[in-house]
Amino acid sequence: MKRVVRAPNTYLEPYKLEKKLKVSDDFPPQTAFINDKERFIAAQCSRRAGKSNGLALRFYTTMEKHPKSTCIYLALTRDSAKNIMWPVLQEIDEKYKIGCAFKESDLSVTHPNGSKLMLYGADMANFIRRLKGQKSPGIGVDEAQDFGGHLQSLLNDVLSPMLVDYVDSWLAVVGTPGPVPQGYYFDITHLKKYKYSVHKWTLLENPHIPNAEAFIADLIERHKWEPDHPTLMREWRNEWKLDVDALWVRYTAEKNHYQELPRHVRKWNYILGIDIGFKDADALAVLAWSEEDPNTYLVEELLTTKQDITALIEQIDAMTKKYSPHKTVIDQGGLGLKIAEEMRRRHGVSVEAADKKQKSENVGILNDELRLGRFKAKSSSRFAQDSYLIQIDWLHSTPDKIVIKKDPHSDIIDAVLYAHKESYSYTHKPEVVGPKYGTREWAEAQTAAMFEAELEGAQKEQDYAKWVRGEFD
Repeated sequence: MKRVVRAPNTYLEPYKLEKKLKVSDDFPPQTAFINDKERFIAAQCSRRAGKSNGLALRFYTTMEKHPKSTCIYLALTRDSAKNIMWPVLQEIDEKYKIGCAFKESDLSVTHPNGSKLMLYGADMANFIRRLKGQKSPGIGVDEAQDFGGHLQSLLNDVLSPMLVDYVDSWLAVVGTPGPVPQGYYFDITHLKKYKYSVHKWTLLENPHIPNAEAFIADLIERHKWEPDHPTLMREWRNEWKLDVDALWVRYTAEKNHYQELPRHVRKWNYILGIDIGFKDADALAVLAWSEEDPNTYLVEELLTTKQDITALIEQIDAMTKKYSPHKTVIDQGGLGLKIAEEMRRRHGVSVEAADKKQKSENVGILNDELRLGRFKAKSSSRFAQDSYLIQIDWLHSTPDKIVIKKDPHSDIIDAVLYAHKESYSYTHKPEVVGPKYGTREWAEAQTAAMFEAELEGAQKEQDYAKWVRGEFD
């Protein structure tokens, strides 16, 4: 039998990478983050500050220490996990000659000592089920500001229990200040709650970014930003600042939250909006409006990931029976057309195609209603939570075209948009209460009305005389 000769491992001996990073002094803020021995760690950084590189180096040093272990990297979507971390990991592997194997099909990185790093997106089917029950010496959550109200449960209920098997395990939460200074990531990094070890730095401290000051100065000049412009402060100065203009949908709990539908309304009209997801979730939104009330209300929403057509049609059928909507509006792109035909043919439901071509205009109408307090949704709703996440990409937008950041995506906002265009709450006419009969105010109003009628009659007589004389065509 022919003997197989295997080449010796060429990866770094244990802790060589960690020792090299310990003596590195060219980037102190990042080095301090990498070498932090606390179990719960957070990094709040500007764009291009090197937080993803720091997180990648933490993973590699942890993988060296714990052969055959599994580290976890989590971003908002699988695509963002791949786009953010994958090239960084490959670059570091090549730089330090670690010798890892990269498997793109499942986004796994295998160290020569048998340890692994798995990259996940929160949009992946059953990703929480995949994580529960696992043990890990190192976990990182990137772009944490975009996880919204789900971050607290993810960190405390899903990820933290995975650390218990290792005495030196860690959980790092990294990101950039979001457009709304609130939420669990804000509490961790700005309010310093929950005993996380917090690190902060900007691209100005990154020695690998040439002429960072000149780059920021150019941005300020091109966009005509004031010194306290929210995008400048958040993205590049690393400071939390409310930025309503960065939000695509401008919901505020102060103006738009409601507890229950008004009881004085005798008849409601319902609209069902449906957004079909393939990679994303299917979303159903039910809106209510009435001629007796000036507002439109989001009364129910339903989001389901990775379901088949039959299950979706059953959900639509159940909503239809519950509310008897006077209109059902669906995104007819992709599978939507087939589902719409199925609803029409077999279930007798009249389904209309959603208006997707004028999306920017429809968002503008919805924002006007939100600003005036005429669109209502509960602050705990997914719609309200997502409205704080979907941001305008001002760096790529122009006066003629608004560009939305790719991640995160909201299916429920699309469903609401489709339905909202069909609401006629604006036809509501408030009841005019006149002065009480017989009062002085009533008499003055009667006199004014008669005077106006006399003026109108005189004007009509003058116009008729001019017409007779041929002075009007």
